[in-house]
Amino acid sequence: MFIGHFTERPYQDPESGYFGATGRSITDLTMSNASYDPKLGARLYNRYLDEKIYAEEMGFDGLMLNEHHSTPFCMGGVMNLEAAILARITHKSKIVLLGNILPIWDDPLFLAEELAEIDMISEGRLVTGWVRGTGRESVAHNAVAPYNWERFQEAHDFIIDAWTRPGPFRWEGEHYHFRYVNPWARPYQDPHPPIWIPGVMSRNTVAWAAEKRYPYVMLATELEPTKESYAYYTEVAKEHGYETGTQHRGYLFKVHVDETEELAEQAGRKFVQGPSNPFLEGNQGVVRPFIQNLPGLTQRNNLLPTMRSFAAAASRGRVAQHKSETKKPTEQKKPEKFDTYVDQTKKYSIISGTPKTVIPKVKHVLETLRPGSIFFWDGDGAMSHEDSMRSLRLMGSDVIPAVREIADELELKSPFEVDPKTNQRIVDSNTSDSPDNSSESESP
Repeated sequence: MFIGHFTERPYQDPESGYFGATGRSITDLTMSNASYDPKLGARLYNRYLDEKIYAEEMGFDGLMLNEHHSTPFCMGGVMNLEAAILARITHKSKIVLLGNILPIWDDPLFLAEELAEIDMISEGRLVTGWVRGTGRESVAHNAVAPYNWERFQEAHDFIIDAWTRPGPFRWEGEHYHFRYVNPWARPYQDPHPPIWIPGVMSRNTVAWAAEKRYPYVMLATELEPTKESYAYYTEVAKEHGYETGTQHRGYLFKVHVDETEELAEQAGRKFVQGPSNPFLEGNQGVVRPFIQNLPGLTQRNNLLPTMRSFAAAASRGRVAQHKSETKKPTEQKKPEKFDTYVDQTKKYSIISGTPKTVIPKVKHVLETLRPGSIFFWDGDGAMSHEDSMRSLRLMGSDVIPAVREIADELELKSPFEVDPKTNQRIVDSNTSDSPDNSSESESP
């Protein structure tokens, strides 16, 4: 099994009025950058890099970065820069980018060169992932939403060619035109870094990933709809003549581990107490539908089952907001019966506790979904550096070793153990396995 670490790297400013359990909800793309303090941002960037270094020391296989734009809930607007730094200051962990937003790149050759350099500096530790982005990114970077899917596919094809096809050559596509393609920087890995595709919404993207045999990583989605989405990947795979295995399935979920149950609950509640994040149930803020549903961005009649739970969570948020706005003064003191944190812990959307209570819950997720790659989403929202470091330490000493044992029992193989392209076992050159074993087919 492959075990990675992830956080959104939120901009945490308690003085902004938008931070904390009692803070104002952020309306998507309306908060001015006049509220941004570069000195605070500098401290936070370095904090998150320090935590990534410690995550590697604690035994995480991968350090996952993501990218969002013009928003305080994710400081990773230039994810590749962070990846380049990690490529130099870490030594063992894979650097997993989930992912670069292909449709907003007008020059995908530049992206191909950046990623190749990161792969070389890290000596082959890059895992590159690509996404289509949300309406937020299309607005922030002036991308034409109706061409989102077309540009995603063409940029992908172009980058693969730039990495693998001897130059110079000319590229004349529908959306990209290059009279000279001959990047001197080529990836360290041959023929190129592994490609994983993350998502939550589009059946088109799942089908495309399955056709190309790219592992698909579901991002913090509820368990049953996630199983249904994996089943769709498997269905498409069968149409293309192969069986899926655990090497084709990845899953990101919120997990925090702490020294006591009391500390774990205090920190776990902070998942929903930072800057409003449309992807964090219970703290989505105010998402403007006309931004998220730009014309042509996503085929609305071809969505994954996971969107049912997203819609339900958003609906609960709107109802709660409406109730708070329409209460009479005498009603303001009545506590809300619905506790979004408790609700999420019941359905495994948030797992928090001591190692003793966390490990069985993680096991339940693994038994239910059978992913070969997982990412623990931690240190987010309003969590402090101290919260993160306590959790990382206990992950390393207790949780990761236990999860590896569980994965072995369940035969959960990662894409680094079984090649998702061929379904053949990958033999480590440092082991004593014979060459005959390298061609042994791995059962799904």
